Amino acid sequence: MTRAVYVAAGEAESNKGTVALGLVELLSRQVETVGVFRPVVRAGREDALINTVRSRFQLALPYEACAGVTYDDVHADVERAAGDVVARFRALAGRCDAVVVIGTDYTDVGAPTEFGFNARLAADLGTPVVNVVSGRNRTAAQIAAAVELSSRELAHHHAGELAVVVTRADAPGPLPIEHPTPVFVLPETPSLRAPTVTDLLDACDGRFFLGERDGLGREASALMVGAMSLPSILDRLTEGATVIIPSDRAAALLPGLIAAHTTAGFPALSAVLLTGGSELPPSVDRLLRGMVIPLPVIATDHDTFDTATRLSAVEGRFTPEAGGKIDTALRVFEEHVDGPLLLDRLDIAKTDVVTPLMFEYELLDRARARRRRIVLPEGEEPRILRAADTLLRRGVAELTLLGDEARIRTRAAQLGLDLDAARVLSPFDAELRERFAREYAAVRAHRGMTVELARDTVTDVSYFGTLMVHTGMADGMVSGAAHTTAHTIRPAFEILRLGLVSSVFFMCLADRVLVYGDCAVNPDPTAEQLAGIAIASAGTAALFGVDPRIAMLSYSTGASGAGADVDKVRAATDLVRDLRPDLQVEGPIQYDAAVDPAVARTKMPDSQVAGRATVFVVPDLNTGNNLYKGVQRSAGAVAVGPVLQGLRKPVNDLSRGATVADIVTTVAVTAAQVTDAPPVDTDG
Repeated sequence: MTRAVYVAAGEAESNKGTVALGLVELLSRQVETVGVFRPVVRAGREDALINTVRSRFQLALPYEACAGVTYDDVHADVERAAGDVVARFRALAGRCDAVVVIGTDYTDVGAPTEFGFNARLAADLGTPVVNVVSGRNRTAAQIAAAVELSSRELAHHHAGELAVVVTRADAPGPLPIEHPTPVFVLPETPSLRAPTVTDLLDACDGRFFLGERDGLGREASALMVGAMSLPSILDRLTEGATVIIPSDRAAALLPGLIAAHTTAGFPALSAVLLTGGSELPPSVDRLLRGMVIPLPVIATDHDTFDTATRLSAVEGRFTPEAGGKIDTALRVFEEHVDGPLLLDRLDIAKTDVVTPLMFEYELLDRARARRRRIVLPEGEEPRILRAADTLLRRGVAELTLLGDEARIRTRAAQLGLDLDAARVLSPFDAELRERFAREYAAVRAHRGMTVELARDTVTDVSYFGTLMVHTGMADGMVSGAAHTTAHTIRPAFEILRLGLVSSVFFMCLADRVLVYGDCAVNPDPTAEQLAGIAIASAGTAALFGVDPRIAMLSYSTGASGAGADVDKVRAATDLVRDLRPDLQVEGPIQYDAAVDPAVARTKMPDSQVAGRATVFVVPDLNTGNNLYKGVQRSAGAVAVGPVLQGLRKPVNDLSRGATVADIVTTVAVTAAQVTDAPPVDTDG
């Protein structure tokens, strides 16, 4: 039976989108397929909140399946519209394990009766309601009265109340309210109110003109009408402002505003908006289109006064581009709402299936629980900066960025990122350089390293970051977006190596997570090394919630084959059993017998591992690298890794083609690898 929950608010601007996003993420951790449904949408354009949820949570659902009827349909025949909503909801629910229904927006149904309309729909759909009550500009007594009133309205329409979420409160924390259902309080969060550039563009019927499209999701913290000379405008710029200028003055003002945005010492802008619809002079247009403009420039045909009036009334909303706003909303929900309690009240049991999205959330949860300190040596790389913004908004880890602080802060501001909580260190810091030179010289003295030579070596960001980990200034390091694998991991091998260093990939299939090792480090391990890799891989799997059942892969299963390669795997399997009799291990075994229960029943009917293996240990790098890439491409699996093993503290390498999402995941993995237990040498 599909479980569903209805998010309904008693008034406009209640920020129920934060509650809806939080509930979708909460359910996505529990079940395989979550849907989103809006009973009533505007005609003529797609609903931004539906598309935000579909994009953020990778829902394989067409937009049409997530939308009910239009406001026009409700006005024409409310009874028929309600019936159509129920039919469309049931069609969607049949495709999902859980559904979050997001109520109307106080636009066209009619405010005095709208909450009752949502209550009635919730009763018709058979879904309990999360009752969203705005705490904006209200005392505790006024909030209590609003909660009581809305709860009575739900009861009047026979809709069950699951919980109350008070949003936009002046101060978070418990309210002096006695209520039969749980009451949670979310604080007012200015960045959730701030409109994005996309919001401004839509409000003035604008169009993207030139510059950086990625900047459309930036938050506009202020509006400024640039009706003065350029020097006067520059003196009045504020951080994150959108500057409105007449298009017939753009030739005089726009180049200067772009230059100010990219110059240290001037506030970074969110956008420039050209009004009036005038064409730029051809030479100026050619000049601008040949420049790298790191902010969006949008244009509208409305005049300056009309545009400023429209934009001053815009409240922030969720759109697929507003990644920072979404991250902030999810953090606020998670910090102030008891998710397990809500799930318990919904009676949604956790599925045995583990989807890639569920595995990602589990990684983030593990990392957030301990708030480890991670150093990112490539602090001036834009993808690293964007990932750092996401990690800080979600509270995944405490971050240190390496590089020139002025350049990093300026670039972050230009990109519309909030990195105030990040620490920035220069690898040329005199005190740390001397300290790290002495540490490195001591570690590598057996190789002839001296303090004098080390002073130059430790200014390399990979060595500097690794020495931060070695000396306890950081718990782990992630690098490689702009450096080779060798450059990233060589310092870790020299400074943090415990025994045999190997790697695993987490292969996230549609319904489960498997662990492959070693697919990235050791070209041709011996039987002893292979046993060490198997033991280490089992430990890594267990650390991340994968019950380790080890398959020692070979081209032969059981005693059916012979040869040096098979004998190596057989010897390694025996070593694992001797060293760790508590582990379930089978080998040599072919991949099909390890993963397919039907094949296992034929080839190894008495094995506890065959047909249900979760950890796959390959005999050599050639096999492993091709295996994981073949599964990744052919099965559409998400590969997380390589995750290094055999170091005293975690250091992980990124692909130079890593996306922002890849970086976020790798940092979460690295943070989750940090344990308080002493490291174990698994060198065979």
